Amino acid sequence: MLAYWLDSAFEIPGLRWRFGLDPLIGLIPGLGDLASTFMSLFILGAAIRYGVPKITLMRMGLNLGIDFAVGAIPFVGDVFDVWWKANLRNMELLRRSRSMGSARATPGDYLFVGVIFAALMVILVGAAMLTWALLSAVVSPFTTRG
Repeated sequence: MLAYWLDSAFEIPGLRWRFGLDPLIGLIPGLGDLASTFMSLFILGAAIRYGVPKITLMRMGLNLGIDFAVGAIPFVGDVFDVWWKANLRNMELLRRSRSMGSARATPGDYLFVGVIFAALMVILVGAAMLTWALLSAVVSPFTTRG
């Protein structure tokens, strides 16, 4: 259900394009992409609990990383989120992996996802700092001191 609400809950009438809350939440500068990435991590966490192979976790992490990195670009990233649908991609990877059967999650799986999470947080902090710097540079000429 989470992937559905984030990626395809709504349809643009006449165009049959589907989108979810992810691009809408992403319109909030800085915080929007952080919030949607945290929600997406629940799907990655479920994949760990189901014992999905590490290579599949890697693909899921890359889907999230691409979604986050491109999604952080104002407006362009939100349009990209409508097309990319990382959560639906990850759910499909999870379903495919479960149907093939796999072993239980190991401590290495948890470590692997922890590293992916840490890398995403580094990217997030960097994107937030860049957004803050750009907004400050745009706004500072219009503020008066005095």
